[in-house]
Amino acid sequence: MKPDLFRRKAIAAACMCLPLYAAAQEVRGPLNVVVVTGARSEHSSFDLPAAIDVVDAGQIRDTQPRVNASEALAAVPGMVARDRQNYAQDLQISSRGFGARSAFGVRGVRLVADGIPATMPDGQGQAATFNLDMAERIEVLRGPFSALYGNHSGGVIQLFTRDPKGPLAVETSFSAGSYGMRKLDVNAQGRSGKLGYLLDASRFETDGYRAHSAAARDQAYAKLVTEPTRDSRLVLTASGLRQDDTQDPLGVTWATYQRDPRAGEIDSTDTQSPQRTLADRYNTRKSIDHQQFGLTWEQHFGADRLLLTAYGGNRRVVQYQSFSRGFQAPPTHSGGVVDFDRDFHGIDANWRAVRELAGGTLRATVGLELARSVDARQGFENFVGNTFGVKGNLRRDERNEVRSVDPYAQLEWERGAWVLTGGVRRSRVRFEVSDRYLANGDDSGSVDYRHTAPLVGVLYKVSPSLNVYASAARGFETPTLNEVFYSGTGGGFNFRLAPAIGKHLEAGVKAMLKPGVRVNAAVFQVRTQGELVVDSSSGGRTSYRNASATLRQGGELSLDAQLGAGWNARLAVSALRAIYDEGFGAVAKGSRLPGIPKTSLYGELGWTEQSGRFGAALETIANGRVYAEDTNTATPAPGYAIVNARVQASQQLGGWKLKQFARLNNLFDRTYVGSVIVGDANRRYYEAAPGRNWIVGASAQYQF
Repeated sequence: MKPDLFRRKAIAAACMCLPLYAAAQEVRGPLNVVVVTGARSEHSSFDLPAAIDVVDAGQIRDTQPRVNASEALAAVPGMVARDRQNYAQDLQISSRGFGARSAFGVRGVRLVADGIPATMPDGQGQAATFNLDMAERIEVLRGPFSALYGNHSGGVIQLFTRDPKGPLAVETSFSAGSYGMRKLDVNAQGRSGKLGYLLDASRFETDGYRAHSAAARDQAYAKLVTEPTRDSRLVLTASGLRQDDTQDPLGVTWATYQRDPRAGEIDSTDTQSPQRTLADRYNTRKSIDHQQFGLTWEQHFGADRLLLTAYGGNRRVVQYQSFSRGFQAPPTHSGGVVDFDRDFHGIDANWRAVRELAGGTLRATVGLELARSVDARQGFENFVGNTFGVKGNLRRDERNEVRSVDPYAQLEWERGAWVLTGGVRRSRVRFEVSDRYLANGDDSGSVDYRHTAPLVGVLYKVSPSLNVYASAARGFETPTLNEVFYSGTGGGFNFRLAPAIGKHLEAGVKAMLKPGVRVNAAVFQVRTQGELVVDSSSGGRTSYRNASATLRQGGELSLDAQLGAGWNARLAVSALRAIYDEGFGAVAKGSRLPGIPKTSLYGELGWTEQSGRFGAALETIANGRVYAEDTNTATPAPGYAIVNARVQASQQLGGWKLKQFARLNNLFDRTYVGSVIVGDANRRYYEAAPGRNWIVGASAQYQF
């Protein structure tokens, strides 16, 4: 689609909602969902010229086991959050198609928790560090405005935990479900004088749906809040996550998936045990030990504000991968065991000033963000003698450092019905490698990535309950440290990788059709040069390259409605055309980007009893087919639609507050591929999702 044609379609989409003006102008007081993502200060999402959705505490906590962020993100348009049934590799999250290629963790989307980044300076993040038990809300920002958050392309997911208040309250919850799933959580919160406190600890275990996918996870979280003066606020947070020997089931071929979706891939090179799977032979697994702390100081000077954030932590990972090369590993092979110890820290300081200017209000924010991570990284062979899946000879020993320096500024001027926004962020990301294992050559070196990301946006308030907006930005995404590790099969660091530069355009409409009914719609286009794509992937190791131009065009629609008599409805629909706009190698122009569905949908119809004590709902989740590699010749993962059912109840007995829920997911027992491993060299792309499964949970809170 040509840019001028896209703009005409964007204007037409906005104008489609103008006939709603007559009905909307009778509505008073649009739904006031207050967010801080996007504008970096409290702001009504209705008046922000950006696609932003909020998932509230009820959606996160009341009818879910609170194990994966995908439980809550399913209802957000433009987001695809896949539970891979593989806790060794975390969720697969993409926003408008960015992040779908990630071999593990979250890439292309910035993660933030209570103002503290859960994404490293190289752009790699881990959603497992989110504490969903204490979550108050999740804000999801997509499109041009996310460019002002630095090194990523797709969006920002920001989680906020609850603020402690009131007398001491102690709560425990337990949930259990199919495939040996069980989770226990205990928390306490309250306030004494000027000090608020929140403590939480949980234990999650599962036998796993897929073969060789058992996992156990321990999480802890602490938060202290105090207001030393009337105009200041100090927040201290600390969190920890531990997973020991989390099994990795790996992907499977299409033939294996069709034979048995739960089965692992047979290792054809294993002559001693011909029916043993790769995962079993190499005992593929990962252990994670992650701790971090954060400090946020907020000081108000009248309408102006100073915000200081500092954080630090440590992440230790030991991962056993599968390689069928066995004893024939070439000299450049760095081993099948990854072992790294990472220290990380950073600061973010910004000043916001509010002034009257030219008959309107100007809000200006200037800031500086610094981040640094240092890895002591080693690699070992994953065999000793004839035994696989054990730590063998050293094949890699190095120090990896990533530093980022990002000054930024954002201006917002509001006068009458107009809100004008502008911003800029200057990013510098530096990678340094000191190689201490020289038997396979010296991979020491460094590389700098620099980029200036500008943003402009405009919003017009057609009426108190109908806004239209447009925005544009130029985004920036460097390779991650993991993506520069390998230049190809068995190769060393790939310092030749260039950053991907994207030009984002978006237009949208936000309307309140009547009290309790809100509609958001957006159309967008992103042209990217130098998109990072998978070059090859095998046994847990993935190498990358820069492709030619890519194009993403799409639309998003969300509807939230209170229908009366206790009934409510929610709808989130996305359509996305994501293609290679230029061919390269064997990839033809027009080929679809792998890992990205063309369409996705979430629908919900719920009912709550008048007193709020009982409720029930039906949910529908649907996704289009997904290609697994760039040429689109391998069998794509077929599209699917599933239906979930849930019920909930609550009681108040004196100081006790009791809650219960039950879920039946995949009600009609559909068989489908939940996620794909993009570009796997052995064509083991497919990761199956569970059939019909159940979850029940209960909680009891006592307030003293």
